[in-house]
Amino acid sequence: MQITDVRVRRIEKEGKMKAIVSITLDNEFVIHDIKVIEGEKGLFIAMPSRKAADGEYRDIAHPINSNTRDTIQRVILDKYETTALEMPEEEAALA
Repeated sequence: MQITDVRVRRIEKEGKMKAIVSITLDNEFVIHDIKVIEGEKGLFIAMPSRKAADGEYRDIAHPINSNTRDTIQRVILDKYETTALEMPEEEAALA
């Protein structure tokens, strides 16, 4: 499996959620609404989820092993950092 595209939509308002990301796998399958979140130990990703009848959130799509999760997270966070560097100086000062 190859991640062939990563699209980052930065969230400019205050809060822990920093971006919403879509990834494309093998130019054939897209996963939308992956969140980039600022945690106590740094940035991490949260897979798309839905609130269940019991009030708990359940992932809609997710990797089934930690190596795949680590790969997806690394690619997304690298792209997130790259987009932060590409922001014009005026926008970076406002962010």
